[in-house]
Amino acid sequence: MDFNVKKLASDAGVFFTRAVQFTEEKLGQAEKTELDAHLENLITRADGTKNWTEKILRQTEVLLQPNPIDHTGARIEEFIYDKLDKKLPSRGTNAELLGQYMLEAANEFGPGTPYGSTLITVGEYQKRLGSAERELLHTSATTFLTPLRNFLEGDWRTISKERRLLENRRLDLDICKARLKKAKQAEAKAALLSEEVDKAEHELRVAQTEFDRQAEVTRLLLEGISSTHLNHLRCLHDFAEAQATYYAQCHHYMQDLQRELNRCANSVSAPLSSAAVCPDPVSSAFLSGPPSPGATVSSSSQRPSTLTMEQSQLPVTGTRKAKVLYDYDAHDASELSLLADELITVYTVPGMDPDWLVGERGNEKGKVPVTYLELLS
Repeated sequence: MDFNVKKLASDAGVFFTRAVQFTEEKLGQAEKTELDAHLENLITRADGTKNWTEKILRQTEVLLQPNPIDHTGARIEEFIYDKLDKKLPSRGTNAELLGQYMLEAANEFGPGTPYGSTLITVGEYQKRLGSAERELLHTSATTFLTPLRNFLEGDWRTISKERRLLENRRLDLDICKARLKKAKQAEAKAALLSEEVDKAEHELRVAQTEFDRQAEVTRLLLEGISSTHLNHLRCLHDFAEAQATYYAQCHHYMQDLQRELNRCANSVSAPLSSAAVCPDPVSSAFLSGPPSPGATVSSSSQRPSTLTMEQSQLPVTGTRKAKVLYDYDAHDASELSLLADELITVYTVPGMDPDWLVGERGNEKGKVPVTYLELLS
């Protein structure tokens, strides 16, 4: 017990002495040992890395979960499960929830009605968009957010601890310098014995050694910021790749949904029976063009296996070159698969859906979506 009290009193004395030294330095009443320029630059760079990493992390979280209520709730839930070392349960996205509501509404309104069948179509695609968003959230958290958070909660805490220790060593060093200076002044006035000066010099040498050692440890940690930048660079590439994949999927789904809705509108306006409705989105998600008069809405009767002979023999209009903007996988034998940046010949034929063109590449021919092309003059 006595030992603890003595240690507590000693620590309090050291803290008070350091506080006095720090205050006098701020007031310009005491000299301060300056760090070398290289170490100062490393500290400035590390502070910038920490500050910008915090801002990027927070804003990325807001970007991925923009709703303030969901954002706060999700953060609290993630924090609790992380502290309990348990896996966070899977949570549906807003788009998936919207899609589910649409499907449930369609069942109540009647899936055979035009409104009900359209709700089913849009609802299915909303669920696909939500699934793609959930994959983006998972990939971004794993490859980007977690490494940034690990740096702030791990490496940066270690750096901060060593920097605080370095500052204490510097204060101790300057305190010893001040004591030695006072001892020499007193000795010159014959008011202090020479052994007191020797003691002050010894304390200064010890303080200088501890300061130099701590400065080297801190310098090595700060130089590791370069490795942190390289790691975050790789994570940034992964995050951008995840975003590109997500937006490409969304673009693809929305193009398919537009074709579905166009066929739905055409089928409603066509002189068909009153029971005609939009086709099922799963069985005929990639059909295009209005149905022929008198045809049923069955997907099996509408899906073409290849370009019809009549269409291919119609006069070609507007033959020109086109550059492919994105990869495209043909969904049936009537379409032509595309590779980004390749050049193909495209043209249209009378009566063809305006969202599509006929594309040719060598001996291959098939329909291609206009939105995947850049038409060249």
